[in-house]
Amino acid sequence: MVSKDELQRFFDAEFPHSRFDIESLGERMAVIRKHITGAHLRPGGTVSGPVLMEVADAALYVALLGTLGLVALAVTTNLNINFMRKPRADRDVIAECRLLKVGKTMVIGEVSLYSDGEPEPVAHATGTYAIPPVR
Repeated sequence: MVSKDELQRFFDAEFPHSRFDIESLGERMAVIRKHITGAHLRPGGTVSGPVLMEVADAALYVALLGTLGLVALAVTTNLNINFMRKPRADRDVIAECRLLKVGKTMVIGEVSLYSDGEPEPVAHATGTYAIPPVR
C-alpha cells in the first residue's frame, strides 16, 4: 500500500491542476478535500456539477492507487453521479470513497460527497476504473 504522503506527492507532481488534499487513506478507502473558491461556483452560488464530478473521480483514483500502488495508467471507464442537494459555496467539498470490488482488470467504488461539516451528502457517485494488464 502507498502512504498518504507518497500519494499526495504523486498527485502534486503528476496532476498539479487537481489541487485537493488527501485527508485519510486506508485499504479500499480514501477521503479527500477540495478547497472551494469562487472559481468553482456556478450561477446561483453553488459548487458546479463538473467540480463535484472531478472530486468524485479523484477520490476513486486515490482509493485505487492507495490500495493497488501507483498504477498510473488505470483509467476511468464509467462515472455515474446523483446530485442530491445544493452544496455550500462557502465550504470545502469532502469526498468519502469506498472500493466495492478490486479485481485484476477492474475496480468499482462509490463516493459520497459532502459540504464540510454538513451531515447530509450533496452527491453520490459510483465509478469503474480499468486496470492495465501487467506486462
